[in-house]
Amino acid sequence: MLNEEVKKVILNAQKNEITEYFIYKKLSETVKESGNKEILKRISDDELKHYKLWREYTNKDVKPNKIKFLIYFLISKIFGITFGIKLMEKGEKIAKANYEKVSEFIIDAKSIERDEDEHEKKLINLIDEERLKYFSSMVLGLNDALVELTGALAGFTLTLQNTRLIAIIGLITGLAASLSMATSEYLSTKSEGNAKNPFKAAIYTGIAYIFTVLFLISPYMILTNVYLCLSLTIIIAIIIIFLFTFYISVAKDLQFRKRFLEMIIISLGIAGLTFIIGFFVKVFLNIEV
Repeated sequence: MLNEEVKKVILNAQKNEITEYFIYKKLSETVKESGNKEILKRISDDELKHYKLWREYTNKDVKPNKIKFLIYFLISKIFGITFGIKLMEKGEKIAKANYEKVSEFIIDAKSIERDEDEHEKKLINLIDEERLKYFSSMVLGLNDALVELTGALAGFTLTLQNTRLIAIIGLITGLAASLSMATSEYLSTKSEGNAKNPFKAAIYTGIAYIFTVLFLISPYMILTNVYLCLSLTIIIAIIIIFLFTFYISVAKDLQFRKRFLEMIIISLGIAGLTFIIGFFVKVFLNIEV
């Protein structure tokens, strides 16, 4: 006979399993690629099996968490299946702690935990998504735009002292650099002869670069105080680095903190150095705009 505390833990586990069953099932019904469809179907079947196993102990049916279902389904559709389901699995630390709690009362808890840790994670890593295949191209475009344009805008800010002029020059510089980076990525990918499509790699690089440029110059297009614009640009750069690093760390199972700090130090270091160069250019060349 299970005590009330253990029963409550099992009911929560049941709810979690049935919710994830519906998430994986719905995703399997919406993806087009047959291999991904099969993997998601297998994971959903596992979740349903776990739900039924827990039900043998509670003798109760529970309803899925509709809010969780909606949130993770939408995240998976917008940001990619791999990111969505890995983000969901990262949030299961409490569930794993609960499995530990009830394992002394229910031997099946250990087998379910093993399934979650091994079988399902292996299946998730088999999912083939185009956006992950071209991640290196996106990282190339984003990193280069952050380092190059943040530094350039810092130099322009001190030298030119005119937000509209800085915005125009920053946009022209950014667009030219994005075309250059996209072309370089095309040629690099083509010469490597790997599974990536050179044209798609170039597109991903160029788009990542252009969007980063637009975000970084946006304060200069709206405001008139050059130093406020530069401060907002640096804040935007930090936010972009945070969001992209978080995305990569989840989707690729990488360490977040180290990559985040590395990108921050490089981007802001270059911006600071360029700002100093701009100062000396302004002083020695006596540039007034």
